[in-house]
Amino acid sequence: MESKDHAPEASSSATRWWSKETVAVVTGANKGIGLALVRQLAEMGLTVVLTCRDLIKGIEAVDSLAASGLQVELCRLDVADLASIDAFVSWLKNKFGGLDVLVNNAAVSFNDIGYNSVDHAETVIKTNFYGPKLLTEALLPLFRRAASVSRILNISSRLGLLKNVSNTALRELLKDEEGLSEEIIEDVVGQFLNQVKSGTWAQQGWPNIWTDYSVSKLALNAYSAVLSKRQAGLGLSVNCYCPGFTKTSMTHGQGKYTAEEAAEIGAQLALLPLDKLPTGKFFIGSRPSLFSRL
Repeated sequence: MESKDHAPEASSSATRWWSKETVAVVTGANKGIGLALVRQLAEMGLTVVLTCRDLIKGIEAVDSLAASGLQVELCRLDVADLASIDAFVSWLKNKFGGLDVLVNNAAVSFNDIGYNSVDHAETVIKTNFYGPKLLTEALLPLFRRAASVSRILNISSRLGLLKNVSNTALRELLKDEEGLSEEIIEDVVGQFLNQVKSGTWAQQGWPNIWTDYSVSKLALNAYSAVLSKRQAGLGLSVNCYCPGFTKTSMTHGQGKYTAEEAAEIGAQLALLPLDKLPTGKFFIGSRPSLFSRL
């Protein structure tokens, strides 16, 4: 997926295409960037569905928003559980009939800053790559694909960029836009997991920082590129966004940016006006004041 350094201009009232009938779904949204994105989108006037694995934490998050005068919908969703995905898709269809915006934010990592372990590689891959992929595929028939174009924004990481892969053959395989397919991506992921099980992964040229997390985002970026190509001209935009080193529970509160700063840019990317809306792009964010320098 192409990296994009300069984002289109943010939406203004003159280019506002959404309304209260516009439905946005945010996964992993009971805290951090996800919760901040729900707040941003709700403040901008969309109908927002907050999803998370833990329903009690979800209720607490919704209550905190209600205390600020923001009403959002809540539904339990574990993206690592296919039955949970099916139940959510059924609920969404019955509740709203469809959706317009999907922000795949749910993700996990079991590494501390400066520490690299692949002990939980299978869980990380299942949650960070297969989770958003399976959810997206299940939701594809429900996107309304109106004149304003439906949108998918995958919260990703620059750790998953191809430049971090030192294995030349692997990098060239994933770089081949014409030949890249979901099957190839899943084969690559399977190869990594097999090497983790055999203890041979460290010498195979995978990213060397937060390796399992990086591979999960590498796969998510590649899938996003394939999906954006598959959906070209069908009323669905697919992009990735790396919020940068953000202060969340995943980083144990360390970082250069707050969740609110990351969410402000993420929301603007998700709501870009049609004439400035790309697809198949990778955005790297910074502070909201530097939005134009993405």
